[in-house]
Amino acid sequence: MGAFIGYLHLAHGLNNFFVLAPNLTIYNKLITDFRPNTPKYVLKGISEFAVSPPVITTGENYERQIASGGQFFPTTINIFNISKINSEVRGGRAPRIRSFREEIGESYFDYLAGLDDLVLIMDESHRYRASAGIRAINELKPVLGLELTATPFVETNRGPTPFKNVIFDYPLGRAMADGFVKEPAVVTRKNFNPAGTSVEEIERLKLEDGVRLHESVKVELETYARETMNPIVEPFVLVIARDTTHASQLMQLIQSEGFFEGRYAAKVIQVDSSKTGVEEDEMVERLLKVEHTDEPTEPEVLAKRDVAVTWCKQASDHARSYGGKPWTYLLIPHDVIAENMTLEGLAKRH
Repeated sequence: MGAFIGYLHLAHGLNNFFVLAPNLTIYNKLITDFRPNTPKYVLKGISEFAVSPPVITTGENYERQIASGGQFFPTTINIFNISKINSEVRGGRAPRIRSFREEIGESYFDYLAGLDDLVLIMDESHRYRASAGIRAINELKPVLGLELTATPFVETNRGPTPFKNVIFDYPLGRAMADGFVKEPAVVTRKNFNPAGTSVEEIERLKLEDGVRLHESVKVELETYARETMNPIVEPFVLVIARDTTHASQLMQLIQSEGFFEGRYAAKVIQVDSSKTGVEEDEMVERLLKVEHTDEPTEPEVLAKRDVAVTWCKQASDHARSYGGKPWTYLLIPHDVIAENMTLEGLAKRH
């Protein structure tokens, strides 16, 4: 996405971009990724943006940007959450972005629609391209619309319907051939004879072998990070199931006491299309954090949580003795805190 924005700005002089996120988790991730000095800043290396980075306008701050004249900055990236817009347009209502703003004599939506260089970028577009919110967004009439997805079809009662407007397809095989994705190594058991072994038992053996390799890689990565003074990266295992039913069965196995003594019971997530709303947001948020050492299933984080729970219980018991309020805890990763953040804002995000 950063490459599209960088190219369109540098090669064609386009300065206004409207990015749609499918849900709250990806919305927050995009806001972070477009901010300089963050680990996955997507505009890194573009000298024009190093001198004057784009202004990030979001669904939470666009009204303040208007009040301060922020909409007139040279390059603006607007990031909005389509799921929130969908909730606002229920019952035929207009989204909040269409409310009249005295400061500019029109709504922010109308201001954007009047720009002659607005580019609409839809992240994970297959999730919402037929929603009520996107029908409202269509009235922005951008000079260019880009849909980004690894799943170019919409699920219907008759099955998946492929997109009819695909202009560029870049499958995994090409990415591997071009060197952007490493070629997978095949791990086998020497002299293994599957005869007489059930399908379930073979699945279990594959999972156990995968986890043993995972634990070995984890040690090597941590050793390398400490020796070279680099951040520790958490490896993860991707297990592909036949369908959601099979995925649930595999998850039950991994969470059982008989699978590595239950060590992975709290460290497995099922990612599929069956979840919606809050459950989907929680699933995606955990998926985005699988490489983080502060991921909530890491032993050190779990230990901190247990201590916090115990301390808050004791403090709450004492507070109740004199009519005080109960205590609660909030674990916030140290590397997400910045000087311009408020405790309320951090609490909402974490």
